[in-house]
Amino acid sequence: MPNEGDCLPNLLPTLLPQLRAFAMRLSGDHHDAEDLLQFACMRALERAHQLQPGTCALSWAFAIVHSSWINEMRSRRVRSRSRSEWDENVIESVCDPCAPTPETELMHQQILTALNNLPEGQRDVMLLVAVERFSYREAAQILEIPIGTVMSRMSRARQAIGAMLDERRQRPRLLRA
Repeated sequence: MPNEGDCLPNLLPTLLPQLRAFAMRLSGDHHDAEDLLQFACMRALERAHQLQPGTCALSWAFAIVHSSWINEMRSRRVRSRSRSEWDENVIESVCDPCAPTPETELMHQQILTALNNLPEGQRDVMLLVAVERFSYREAAQILEIPIGTVMSRMSRARQAIGAMLDERRQRPRLLRA
């Protein structure tokens, strides 16, 4: 009976779009995301023999991307390099071709800003569960944390995003003359 890892080189190309999107969401930078994806794919192929039968290859690959990103962030801290922050001016100047109205674009921008303002643990859980559609159990396996921690972080993340969005709605708007 062939091992799941034997099929990984054939399976990996089908996983790339989801892995690339996750890497981009984690890093917030196109170049960092591409480097992260390349490193994670190389690591997955080197360790294909560790993929256990019955294990979801996508979850396994997401775990590799996540742990690779965590390791990169630790390395950057050691080297005293910081992650470049999201530039609000850039997001305002980029049109979303899927946004039918300016209101939808503004709403997406507010959600992304709120998501990026979450603490790392909450943001990671929110990305996996709400964006990538993994179950709480799968997210717990990917992040190597208890499922109760995933549930707690999701709850706090939802509350925090709701509070951030409510705060923006309640701010008085300046009238232009």
